[in-house]
Amino acid sequence: MQPKFSANYWENRYKESNTPWDIGYVSPPLLHYFETLQDKSLRILIPGAGRAYEALFLHRAGFSQVWVCDWAQESFVHLQKEAPDFPKNGMLVGDFFELEMEVDLIVEQTFFCALPRSRRKDYVEQMFRLLAPNGKLVGLLFAGEFPHAGPPFGGSEAEYRQLLDAHFEIHQMHLAPDSIKPRLGRELFFEAQKMD
Repeated sequence: MQPKFSANYWENRYKESNTPWDIGYVSPPLLHYFETLQDKSLRILIPGAGRAYEALFLHRAGFSQVWVCDWAQESFVHLQKEAPDFPKNGMLVGDFFELEMEVDLIVEQTFFCALPRSRRKDYVEQMFRLLAPNGKLVGLLFAGEFPHAGPPFGGSEAEYRQLLDAHFEIHQMHLAPDSIKPRLGRELFFEAQKMD
């Protein structure tokens, strides 16, 4: 595995606060989606969670079963500081592709774009394995390529649809109208449901 995709690489990025993708709060498209969720017992997983602003919001909103997964222990310092009552067993330090659990909702936020392109099919297959019947994968994907070597890596709506189509029914995938200003017109919000 290339060094930039190792646990040490990401741990050091967080220790050095070298995280330019981190906007410091829940992105508006995800926030608006979370506000539509009624069932506080949903089992929710956020892979590649980073500083876990989404988990913090959901926890404070009363969602009782939220897990975050990241290679970097350092990334969870913010969550532990802001929510000392966040369950310790809800913070999973390790490789997402080795997770074995079942959840109802997986939230995608700057995880997919950090993976090497060779793992995109693996990503979709692992999402399928982790989700309960009728479970959903929801989040944001970059709508376009970047002029530099990643991460982050971009892509297109056509590519994402082709990847997801084998295992998911895509309910929506469109440019997010409420992205933060630097990403407006460059983010796709999507909602996909596991097909059995």
